[in-house]
Amino acid sequence: MTQVTRRPPLQPESGIYKFIVRIGRPLLYSICRYEWSGGENLPAEGGFIAAANHVSDFDAVTTAHFLIDNGYEPRILAKRTLFTTPVIGAILRGTNMIPVDRGTSDAGRSLDAAAEALASGSCVAIFPEGTLTRDPDLWPMEGKTGVARLALAAKVPVIPIGQWGQTAVLDRYGKILKPWPKKRIQIRVGQPVDLSDLYDREIDGATLREATNRVMDAIGDIVGELRGEQPPSPRFDLRKHPENKKKQRVYKKVERP
Repeated sequence: MTQVTRRPPLQPESGIYKFIVRIGRPLLYSICRYEWSGGENLPAEGGFIAAANHVSDFDAVTTAHFLIDNGYEPRILAKRTLFTTPVIGAILRGTNMIPVDRGTSDAGRSLDAAAEALASGSCVAIFPEGTLTRDPDLWPMEGKTGVARLALAAKVPVIPIGQWGQTAVLDRYGKILKPWPKKRIQIRVGQPVDLSDLYDREIDGATLREATNRVMDAIGDIVGELRGEQPPSPRFDLRKHPENKKKQRVYKKVERP
């Protein structure tokens, strides 16, 4: 069942955002048979981090749609290469999304921009895995520590979101949408991840990994509920699978314009 909007209807300042809300929402409803739940766990006010699993490039679209219909204007962290593509780039720039410079010395700038958005009361959406999951069965894999750095610095709620069904519209590495017939898309929001006991700790590797694991555990549990299965333990770790790192590099090379 579609989650009832808790906030007033979204009235974005951006003209492009207004266009997306007006045109994109009906289109997505024609493609997706949504089953949304847990919207009551989204904060009524103030900035927060929405952390979701990542199985398809279509995830960002459905995550944004869910948040918009619940009255939030999300700022999504997306790889910088997407900001230079002809159509998607214009949309990302026009909606004030946050570019991420993966694997460079400038990667921290995206977290600074995200922290500023949170301080202003915005919702920042992030996929903690940092890329599409490489787990063979599409389970959430080990997350990167960016979400922990951001959450512990900003001290804002981290809301876990599990989603399932997007690969029926766009495969994990797919380039061609399969919009019709309508696909079942499940999105469920969990309760905020409690990181308060870590706020006063030294922000070292152990603290960052602890916070990241809590976030990924919460997301994995939600995905398990949606799938009716138990998530694997331990999670798939990309660092321990060099062959998957190679696939990741090839995938990035192919998708650049």
